[in-house]
Amino acid sequence: MNTEKDFSPLTPNIVRALNDKLYEKRKVAALEIEKLVREFVAQNNSAQIRHVIQILATEFALSQHPHSRKGGLIGLAACSIALGKDSGLYLKELIDPVLTCFNDSDSRLRYYACEALYNIVKVARGAVLPHFNVLFDGLSKLAADPDPNVKSGSELLDRLLKDIVTESNKFDLVAFVPLLRERIYSNNQYARQFIISWIHVLESVPDINLLDYLPEILDGLFQILGDSSKEIRRICEVVLGEFLKEIKKNPSSVKFAEMANILVIHSYDLIQLTSMTWMREFIQLAGRVVLPYSSGILTAVLPCLSYDDRKKSTKEAASACNHSLMKLVTPEDDVDDEESQTKSSPQSDGSPSKKESDLNGKSLICCVLCSSDRPAVTLDLDGIVQVLDRHLHDSSTGMMTRIAVLKWLYHLYIKTPRKMFKHTDSLFPMLLKTLSDESDEVILKDLEVLAEIASSPAGQTDASGSCNNSDSKTELHIPGGVRDGQPVVVGCKVTDLSPSTPSMNSYFYKFMINLLKRFSLERKLLEMRGAFIIRQLCLLLHAENIFHSMADILLKEEDLKFASTMVQTLNTILLTSAELFQLRNQLKDLRTQESCALFCCLYRSWCHNPVATVSLCFLTQNYRHAYDLIQKFGDLEVTVDFLMEVDKLVQLIESPIFTYLRLQLLDVEHNPYLIKALYGLLMLLPQSQAFQLLSHRLSCVPNPELMRTSAYSQPHIDYSELLQHFDRVQSKHLEVRHQRAGRSEHPDRKL
Repeated sequence: MNTEKDFSPLTPNIVRALNDKLYEKRKVAALEIEKLVREFVAQNNSAQIRHVIQILATEFALSQHPHSRKGGLIGLAACSIALGKDSGLYLKELIDPVLTCFNDSDSRLRYYACEALYNIVKVARGAVLPHFNVLFDGLSKLAADPDPNVKSGSELLDRLLKDIVTESNKFDLVAFVPLLRERIYSNNQYARQFIISWIHVLESVPDINLLDYLPEILDGLFQILGDSSKEIRRICEVVLGEFLKEIKKNPSSVKFAEMANILVIHSYDLIQLTSMTWMREFIQLAGRVVLPYSSGILTAVLPCLSYDDRKKSTKEAASACNHSLMKLVTPEDDVDDEESQTKSSPQSDGSPSKKESDLNGKSLICCVLCSSDRPAVTLDLDGIVQVLDRHLHDSSTGMMTRIAVLKWLYHLYIKTPRKMFKHTDSLFPMLLKTLSDESDEVILKDLEVLAEIASSPAGQTDASGSCNNSDSKTELHIPGGVRDGQPVVVGCKVTDLSPSTPSMNSYFYKFMINLLKRFSLERKLLEMRGAFIIRQLCLLLHAENIFHSMADILLKEEDLKFASTMVQTLNTILLTSAELFQLRNQLKDLRTQESCALFCCLYRSWCHNPVATVSLCFLTQNYRHAYDLIQKFGDLEVTVDFLMEVDKLVQLIESPIFTYLRLQLLDVEHNPYLIKALYGLLMLLPQSQAFQLLSHRLSCVPNPELMRTSAYSQPHIDYSELLQHFDRVQSKHLEVRHQRAGRSEHPDRKL
């Protein structure tokens, strides 16, 4: 620096000392400057004060020479000390050159700049608050400084500035938030620690309401929560915890809608528990305000439900979120937008409705939260269904998540059936596929959804009034009811009628067709889960409906082997399952038009399996017809499988289901054809355990000489026509077996 240049009012000695490389000499110069400035203050000579500061800034602090810069910094600090309470009038001139030195490449100079600014701020105290943003910006850079001395100095300055902000009630939060929002996305750990410490301080100041600006910084806070540093995560958790407490205390002032998506975005591993905890509180406090974000919330929540005990807390928080969100969906969400607007319009007299007047407690809080935005709060049904469908299609989805998805679908069909049936055609194939799931609990929930689809009145027609599926024109013709209040009879035959049990919608028949088709394509599913699925459906949709429809469909089945297997499965369920108790009782005595029609419907399909047909006759006490059928067995192809089915029938006769049949053996006079039918089965069996069992049973029958044929009962059924139908079906089976035998080198073995 040119020492000959005029720096008045600074003396040449002061100028030389400020440029000296020794700190002690620069310190002496600073004391002289302090003395000089005090004199100007006493004279109230602001022009000279500004002139001194300008010289120190431009000629020294911003000089190209490092020692001059150091001298300028200590000189500016001396000016501030001399100014005392008046330093606030010159703060911009004092601060700006010092902050410029924060970017100096020399770490010692950065340290001196930090020291100088500390002295300036210490003197000015609250007067620096209008310049807070530039100070904060400079400090945020020093917080990440690689030099430990600089960082230590910045920490002292940082604590001083925090004390000033905490003591003052003039902090301009509105001006500060944009800078905070920008700096919060720093990836540097020290910068993050600096940012989170300031948020913690500001959040603790009673006069500063940072909660109003939380939506602007929440995303950044969750970014910091994912930091690799344990200490930074701990501080961030504390800060978020304090915010959550404030949210619970003042829910009416919280901008829930603006923060809902932020929580959804940050639902990955490192911060999942915090995100789920916040989401749970948001749903419980904000109520229907979060409904528009429900698809995003479910995307975050559903995978967490399948976590194991290692993430138990996250799983529990996610479960609470899921449960609370589900409760928000109500029947009012099934109303069309136009209807919703009409209903949400104010009453003509301006008085509150009864529903509004009855609200109290927490419900009132939710009402206040939602009232201003209520007309705009709509359920994102399309988005929810898309998320649920995606999780069902994903093979990696955990069991508990799949169960939750199915619970959601069931809940939506219950609460919003009209809107949900618009999605049924797209959901239906996946729901059918889910029946092959490994978990029984998943299958049970899946069946509940399918049963609701098949039985809901909303499934009868779509919004235009036409049936809402491709098979809608196919009527379900099933015997077993009364049309127009009168039984329909043609000669001695009962025609096909609608079921007498509660009516199903247009999806019911479609469901039955597709279920049987799935059993046909997946024989393992039929073998392993078929009985379980059908039994549950009988509980959900009424056994008579299930058996009526399946019998009607199987009557037209072209795969005769599958038809026989399916009839055998249905027959076993009918004869053994507790769920079918009422249906068995209905068939036990064919004394009503409905029971006769049900029997005829089942019989026609049961003819695909001769032994099942006989067992149906035993169940319905058609003993003479059973005897007539067994007489025809001599003309059938008796295979090993056939004899195994006869063996099973003998075992069934010994079961509690046929207790009444065994007791009827005592009445030889009135049940001769029962005894003849059983003897017919005995003659079919080889000398086996089943043969011995049935033979022993028949040996207990009273004197056979008492056997006399009696009048043919139940004349209102044309059994001759049923026998002809049996013959026709068995002829088809025989023809198919012969064709199969001609193509195979290993036909069924005959005995």
